[in-house]
Amino acid sequence: MATKVLVLNGVNLGRLGRREPAVYGYVTHALLAEHLVETGAGLGLDVEVRQTDAEAELVGGLHEAADAGWPVVLNPGAWSHYSYAVADAAREVGVLVEVHISNIHAREPFRDHSVISPVATGVIAGLGLGGYDLALAHVAATATESG
Repeated sequence: MATKVLVLNGVNLGRLGRREPAVYGYVTHALLAEHLVETGAGLGLDVEVRQTDAEAELVGGLHEAADAGWPVVLNPGAWSHYSYAVADAAREVGVLVEVHISNIHAREPFRDHSVISPVATGVIAGLGLGGYDLALAHVAATATESG
C-alpha cells in the first residue's frame, strides 16, 4: 500500500507560471501538481496536492495530515515568515519537509527567517521546482526506513 503524502502549497502559489517567472519559472501550479502525483507514484507514494490562499485552509490541511499520520511537503509561501498559526499546526506533523522554490536567504531581508523551519523535519530552498522532487524522495526513503 502506497504511503499517503500531502503536498500543501500556500498563498500565491496558485499563480505559478504567471507571478514573477524570473523567480518562480513558467510551470503552472496545475502542471506542478500533475508532475508531483506522477513522481510520487514512481516512488511508491500516493501524493495529493493542494493549494490555498486561505490560511485557515492550510492549517486545516496540516491538522488533517497530523491526525491521519501523513507526511507533508509544505511550501507556505509568505506565511513562512510570520504565521505562528501555520507553525503551530506544522509542529503536529510527524514528517514535514518545508520547500521554497527560491532561495529565501538570498532575497529581501524579511524573507531570511522562517517560523516554520524550526518545526520542520528538513528544509529545501533555492532548487526551483526540483526541491519538491527531493522532498518526495526524502519522504519515500523515510517511509521505507520506518515501514
